[in-house]
Amino acid sequence: MLFFYVALAMTGLGQQNGNSGKKENASLSKGGRNHLDNTLLWRISGNGLKRPSYLYGTMHVLCAEDATVSDSLKFVIKNCDQIYFELDMDNLGETLGALKYLRMNNGTKLSELLTKEEYAKVEAYFKQNSLPLSMFNRVKPFFISSLIGEQMMACTGKEGEGSPLSQKNGMEELIMRESKQYNKEIKGLETTEFQASIFDSIPYEKQAKELVTYIDSIDTYKAATLEMVKAYREQNLELLDSLSNKSDPGMEAEYMDLLLYGRNRHWVEQMPALMKESSLLFAVGAGHLPGDQGVINLLRKKGYKLTPMKNVGKSKNTESL
Repeated sequence: MLFFYVALAMTGLGQQNGNSGKKENASLSKGGRNHLDNTLLWRISGNGLKRPSYLYGTMHVLCAEDATVSDSLKFVIKNCDQIYFELDMDNLGETLGALKYLRMNNGTKLSELLTKEEYAKVEAYFKQNSLPLSMFNRVKPFFISSLIGEQMMACTGKEGEGSPLSQKNGMEELIMRESKQYNKEIKGLETTEFQASIFDSIPYEKQAKELVTYIDSIDTYKAATLEMVKAYREQNLELLDSLSNKSDPGMEAEYMDLLLYGRNRHWVEQMPALMKESSLLFAVGAGHLPGDQGVINLLRKKGYKLTPMKNVGKSKNTESL
């Protein structure tokens, strides 16, 4: 299921059509109505809710030293009733079921979608990085891009390679670990089948060409990834939104609506009924939170109060959260 998370994160955070995004965000900043405090943790209240729920922005792959659960988040995990991720990561059926959606339909092969020169370029990259391309010839190209993205995130840690801090973690995994001691139920806003249908809606040839572009511009993407990790570490949602808008490898607006904005709307339609009787923690990719079409603004438009919370490592006042 990590493939689904990372692939959607890359297309949602890193492949936005820059021109329309920049224009929209410029007007928002000028009016000041979209300013967000620097935090990943938000309280959802008002609009008839009996108890508050919470929204947290995750990053699906991080170096261990950057992936931590703050005291504030621990307090929320302990006191909420259920936790919702994008996918139900605690469901073995969903986890194993994800495997069948990795492959392209109708036996399509990557080698059939690219010219000989393009395929040779992909082949050379895989060989150079000791990855077996033959195993991925039938895999959806966006998933191959996500594998490359995960591989190029080098984690050395303060104690050097091989130490615990040199490992990679996703915030979802850490939240799940923390929740186990309280036997919290984990659920998903989407299914792997739904997410797979998103990738099937984008022509495989388009995905394959994007893969070649990705490999051609690997240094640029690596630098952009490091910038995004830094922004995430600083909990700067507006900077994350700005960085995503700077990236423009040609992803059409219709696909961005499919990959990001449409999913935001779908989640926000579900959330009122889910929050009505329970206190929930919604932990989704941080790139889904900011912007006019982000989850924070969409919930506010529905009449909810979204309050920034201090997402801090050591807090003496967690009981007041």
